[in-house]
Amino acid sequence: MNDMTQMLHTMENTLRLQNRARAERRTQKAEEEKREFQEKLMRAAASKMELDGLASKAKGSEDAVQRDQLIGMMGTGSMF
Repeated sequence: MNDMTQMLHTMENTLRLQNRARAERRTQKAEEEKREFQEKLMRAAASKMELDGLASKAKGSEDAVQRDQLIGMMGTGSMF
């Protein structure tokens, strides 16, 4: 009976170690996925800032053209 008890304890310990190892792998995988997601968010935010800057620059150029056209019309008296 002693050998049987020892074998059961050994099997129980083996199962505990396997479960702990699985849990650690899941934790590591979750942490890696979290890091990857945060990196993607940072890249997306950087891309958005770049696009916003380009849009602002384009809008500024458009406003400058309209201003120049308005000044040109006022200078030639062709507004009225």
